[in-house]
Amino acid sequence: MTASFVISSPDVTACPKSGLPEYAFIGRSNVGKSSLINMLCRDPHLAKTSQKPGKTLLINHFLVTSEADRSQAGQWHLVDLPGYGFARTGQAERENLRRMIERYCLMRQQLVSLFVLIDSRLEPQCIDLEFIQWLGENEVPFSLVFTKADKVGRGRLAENIAVYKQKLLDTWEELPPIFCTSSQTGQGRDELLTYIEQLNHDLGQ
Repeated sequence: MTASFVISSPDVTACPKSGLPEYAFIGRSNVGKSSLINMLCRDPHLAKTSQKPGKTLLINHFLVTSEADRSQAGQWHLVDLPGYGFARTGQAERENLRRMIERYCLMRQQLVSLFVLIDSRLEPQCIDLEFIQWLGENEVPFSLVFTKADKVGRGRLAENIAVYKQKLLDTWEELPPIFCTSSQTGQGRDELLTYIEQLNHDLGQ
């Protein structure tokens, strides 16, 4: 597959009108979103990475094309959304980002699934749980993607994910699809792309 930058948009109304299926990635600031996108697309320079959180401030669209099918049927958009919860931004900017994210999630008809990135090293964070709850209440389809799996031991990783699942089951009857990834080792790449491919197939794409 190949991926190329298309456009950065300040609002959902400025996003591409192509009608291609979209898969958006979002997470708390500094969760490793840009690194994960670059790993998925095997392009270290595709999404801009930074040690400073809060770098992504626009809706960034990338066009992904299958090597096996370069027609429109083999294409989809990968969307890099701004991170949430970056405390150092001003109140007005945080509110603008919240509105931008919510408008995209609720209004973008092409959105097939939202991938919510979670730092696998941490215990469940209120800001993530609140966002996941909001997605559920608004019937936005999503999956959970645990990042930085290489930063913790295998046993600790399994334990952290189990705790997260149990926390979700306190309020959810059914868990969303869950993936475990590492941008350093490539873990989870095939699983994520296969999942997207299956969703595209189900759409008749």
